[in-house]
Amino acid sequence: MTSIRARLFAILLVATGAVWLSAVWWIQHSTRAEVEQVLDARLAEAAQMVSSLISDRRIDVASTGPVELDLPEPAAGSAYARQLSCQIWSLDGALLGASASAPSGRLAAEQTGFSDSLVDGEAWRVYTMINDDLGLRVMVGDRLTVRERLVTDVARGLLLPALAILPVLAALIWISVGRGLAPLGRMARALSARTADDLGPVAAGPLPREIRPMGAALDGLFARVAGARERERSFTAFAAHELKTPLAGIKTQAQIAAMAPDEATRRQALARIESGVARTDRMVRQLLELAAVDGAPEGGGEVANMTRLVTDLVQDMQRLAAEREVQFRLEIAPGLFCRIPDPVLPAVALRNIVENAVLASPPGGEVVVEGVARDARITLSVLDRGAGIPEAERTRVTERFFRGAGATAGGSGLGLAIAQVAVERLGGQLRFAPRTGGGEAVQIVLPCAGPVHESGRASAGRDTATRS
Repeated sequence: MTSIRARLFAILLVATGAVWLSAVWWIQHSTRAEVEQVLDARLAEAAQMVSSLISDRRIDVASTGPVELDLPEPAAGSAYARQLSCQIWSLDGALLGASASAPSGRLAAEQTGFSDSLVDGEAWRVYTMINDDLGLRVMVGDRLTVRERLVTDVARGLLLPALAILPVLAALIWISVGRGLAPLGRMARALSARTADDLGPVAAGPLPREIRPMGAALDGLFARVAGARERERSFTAFAAHELKTPLAGIKTQAQIAAMAPDEATRRQALARIESGVARTDRMVRQLLELAAVDGAPEGGGEVANMTRLVTDLVQDMQRLAAEREVQFRLEIAPGLFCRIPDPVLPAVALRNIVENAVLASPPGGEVVVEGVARDARITLSVLDRGAGIPEAERTRVTERFFRGAGATAGGSGLGLAIAQVAVERLGGQLRFAPRTGGGEAVQIVLPCAGPVHESGRASAGRDTATRS
């Protein structure tokens, strides 16, 4: 059953019907007991009346042979006419009188009070009392078949209206469920009427409490989609603009090289072409990294050798460091392992931070890369002696395509943005702090679900690069 309305209707109908029928059964059962009590009371009252009439000699049972008793009966034509029957017996067992509707056999045995008996193949309910003053036994009874018919008629009078109400109750439940689900229908119609660019909140007014979580989830989804679209637009616009400039420069230098009148001019143009290609290559790589980090799924966790990751990355950056005449100093504990969602992400983040540090460092400068494990966390630090980040720009350096006043030539403003996204994917933090004496310290703090090295930082002085 795929319809929520039909499912709710079935559940409510079954539950309400069960409660309703249980109530009807209880009413019928209690009514039956009350009717039987009333009928028993009528038997006792009739026996008391006959005994009183005999004591007052308004009924003469002293004559020879049994007399016919004339009991009050319902109106003629009633279905219950001749229901009550009466017999008067002497204590020694002689029949002294009987009503016209009484059976030929004895109504009950000699015990007093209420009893059930079978007379001439028919079941009877009998009340017996003894008149001690006159030595008589008075028996008044009615047929159980007639009594059962009376009780059944009373119960039917209660049951049939109750059953007739069930279809009405079902219709009311169906209508009520439909009205209760109306906000969902309105929400669905509102969403169907939206255009692809309409990513505003689902409802301007308050939603019912039951569907408020769904509305909030949809609003959150729309907000994330809107953010993703905005990033895609800015990404596409920036890529088109930034790639156009270096490609145009490369084309111009190629034309200069082709028409150069001498070898020196040709070599200078070719060097500029090589520099432009390098800048374009770096920009394309960062754009691809940003797209990959943005769309990276959350992994289940993998143990990564952080020592090897940092060491390999520093080795890969040796050529750039040599070109910039910058030296590396690596300080990290050996055998540093950590379980993280995706081992590629810390490498992407650290690579962009180290690259920025190398490009920001002056010739002859030093970039320090540290690794510390403490309290189920790993902190990777990159320290340089560049110009640092101005205080006014510190909160904006991780914005995409943001270039500060001290940005290096050829920078795209993507490196720290990529690092920020990668670190957030790992559940970590990216921190910035100025260094005493100039420069910047950038820290990647990652939560570690697996084992980490017990010691802190390894001994300093592991020099993995040569000065150019």
